[in-house]
Amino acid sequence: MTAHKAAPTLLRIAVAQLNPTVGDIAGNLAKAREARADAARQGADLLLLTELFISGYPPEDLVLKPAFLNACLQAVEKLAGETADGGPGVIIGFPRLAKTGRHNAVAVLDGGKIIAVRDKVDLPNYGEFDEKRVFDQGEMPGPVNFRGIRIGIPICEDIWGDLGVCETLAESGAEILLSPNGSPYYRDKVDVRHQVVLKQVIETGLPMIYANQLGGQDELVFDGASFAFNTDKSLAFQMSQFEEALSIVEWKKGDNGWHCAGGLQSRLPEQEEADYRACMLGFRDYVNKNGFKNVVLGLSGGIDSAICAALAVDALGEERVRTIMLPYRYTSKDSLKDAKDCAEALGCRYDIVPIEEPVQGFLGALADMFEGTESGITEENLQSRTRGTILMAVSNKFGSMVVTTGNKSEMSVGYATLYGDMNGGFNPIKDLYKMQVYGISRWRNTTVPPGALGPSGVVIPQNIIDKAPSAELRPNQTDQDSLPPYPVLDDILECLVEKEMSTEEIVARGHDEATVHRIEHLLYIAEYKRRQSAPGVKITKKNFGRDRRYPITNRFRDRG
Repeated sequence: MTAHKAAPTLLRIAVAQLNPTVGDIAGNLAKAREARADAARQGADLLLLTELFISGYPPEDLVLKPAFLNACLQAVEKLAGETADGGPGVIIGFPRLAKTGRHNAVAVLDGGKIIAVRDKVDLPNYGEFDEKRVFDQGEMPGPVNFRGIRIGIPICEDIWGDLGVCETLAESGAEILLSPNGSPYYRDKVDVRHQVVLKQVIETGLPMIYANQLGGQDELVFDGASFAFNTDKSLAFQMSQFEEALSIVEWKKGDNGWHCAGGLQSRLPEQEEADYRACMLGFRDYVNKNGFKNVVLGLSGGIDSAICAALAVDALGEERVRTIMLPYRYTSKDSLKDAKDCAEALGCRYDIVPIEEPVQGFLGALADMFEGTESGITEENLQSRTRGTILMAVSNKFGSMVVTTGNKSEMSVGYATLYGDMNGGFNPIKDLYKMQVYGISRWRNTTVPPGALGPSGVVIPQNIIDKAPSAELRPNQTDQDSLPPYPVLDDILECLVEKEMSTEEIVARGHDEATVHRIEHLLYIAEYKRRQSAPGVKITKKNFGRDRRYPITNRFRDRG
């Protein structure tokens, strides 16, 4: 008579929130190997990696290239072969080509081979996601038998949508749910994820581990913050946000199923710290993953360029950041002093390149053509375009990426100059409204975030925070000459952009009707500028670019 092997009652899972790079298949495989070796040293049975880890996420139209899919499969097969050593099994995400199409899949590796493959069922097609463009829907999955334990593996949107993937897994015998994710950051996203997982835990009666990717990929920032909930609704463990980490979590099986006795409980940052660290991580990864050795930015003495300089130094280190003050006749003494003080506080290189001569050169070249016209915004914008040309020349000469510094309030209403202050390769504050820029600036003056390479203490001089913002393109100019106060402007914009509210609803909040209609008009007519702007870190629920795709040619206006 054959004795039956007792089902395991202990499972040690290594949850890895790592920073893969899209397209770097060899580098991502090396990260997976390193994580598995670390998990083995700590006695783990299983390593859980994140969604599409081997390709990096999101791979977008790379998935349409058969050579890319084949390279990803070969990497997964290599890793599978290495599990013959008896160490931890691996759950790893990869894009898969099958007879049924292209799939966002996970492979379960153990004993030297791929023991199971599961495909994503619910393909997101909203906001920053357009997976239906490149992937085909997978079949409803069943659990995977891993060393005698039936594991359900819903992939990211499979736990967010309403197709019943988790319910199906529970009904077909899953004992525990492990969900690999590629969930980008936006403000308060961790709370949203907790609620999504709790809902599934309550409905299925199964515990769930939520493993989330880390790192910047173009405009998106993946913030990690992996966690799990037990069936009693307790938070089993919470990993850190914005930091690569691998955490071993021990699960035990009792009369009521699997339960985590308790793991790491990391502190999660509050809103302004989280926004700052998201900007820093997204900026660092964009610069480093694209191979730039250093960056350059115009330091005007204003709040936007100051916070961008601080973010650059924190992300890259002072030796990789060059700032340039580009004064003209309207540049105030305060701005000259503030810019210098800011650069000195940050410890980065600071140069001064006056633009009087080149601006006059442009004006002289255009004198005959402009004869008989009044001087105005064209001449003002020549100052900005001269600065942009000089910064691009420095970039071209020394290989530095130009950092563009416009905030979301300006980008919304078109208060930015094409081929001038919009020049640049990346914008770390593109998705922060003006008042949010002030908020993170005050926060940075009191705190050095984890992982930052910049100094402690006040890095943005108080005068920059206190003075009225101005482009300084004419005498005594301030932004408020032609815009409502920023607290008013930002609230109107948030209602229009993030909340898609009607102008009637916005007026009902207490805003002036004419002002609301004017801001809506400016928002729409600035679309052509935004299409030509540099990418920047996504911070809000609806950023310009991936999330909000409005037509440039658009005559609609909401008149209630």
